[in-house]
Amino acid sequence: MKKPNAYNETQAGGGYIPVAIGGHYAIIKRAEERQDKNGRDMVVVAIDFDQQDAQAGYMATSFANDVRPNKKWPNSGMKYISVLGWQSSDCSKDFKGFCEAVEKSNKGFTINWEAKDWCAQFANKKVGVVYGNVESEYNGKTSIRPEIRWFCPYDKVAEAVVPRDKLLNKQVSDVNHMPAGPASAPVDDDCPF
Repeated sequence: MKKPNAYNETQAGGGYIPVAIGGHYAIIKRAEERQDKNGRDMVVVAIDFDQQDAQAGYMATSFANDVRPNKKWPNSGMKYISVLGWQSSDCSKDFKGFCEAVEKSNKGFTINWEAKDWCAQFANKKVGVVYGNVESEYNGKTSIRPEIRWFCPYDKVAEAVVPRDKLLNKQVSDVNHMPAGPASAPVDDDCPF
C-alpha cells in the first residue's frame, strides 16, 4: 500500500471521552449578547470545567486538539440562553436561573445591570452546570450527546440531579432521574461532538 497524503500530520481517531452527564464545576470563559434567528435577545455562555471537576480543562483541551483550520470552542461547552420567555416579554426561567447561579457561586458578586459591557462581568466567574443527554438530528442522522441543560450554584454540583434524556419525539427517557453527584469518568465514545 502507498502511504496516504498527510499521513504524518493526520490526528489519529479514537480515544474520545465525552462529557459525563450530571453536575460539573465550571468557570465561565466568556459571555456575549446576541440575537436569535427571530431577533430575540439571548446570551451565549462559554464554559470550561474548573480544576475541582473530574474533567478539569476538558473544553480547552478539546479546543487545543482541534486540527480544523476554523476551529471553535466546543459546542458541549456552550449554552445559548433566551433572555425572554418564548411567548412573553417577561424574563425566561433559564436566564434567571443562570444569573442566580452565578451570583450564588461567587461570594460578594452581584450583577451590575447598568454595566456598559454587561457580559464582561461574567468572565472567570464560577458556576455549576448540569449536563444531560439530548437527541438531535443533522443531515438526516440522529444522535444523542451530552449538553448543558441548566446552571446551578457551584456548591450544589454534588447534589445535582441527572436530567432525563431529552428526545426529539418529545418522549422522555426514565433512565436518568436520580441524584448524580459530580460527574464521574465517562466511557469512550467515537463521536467527537
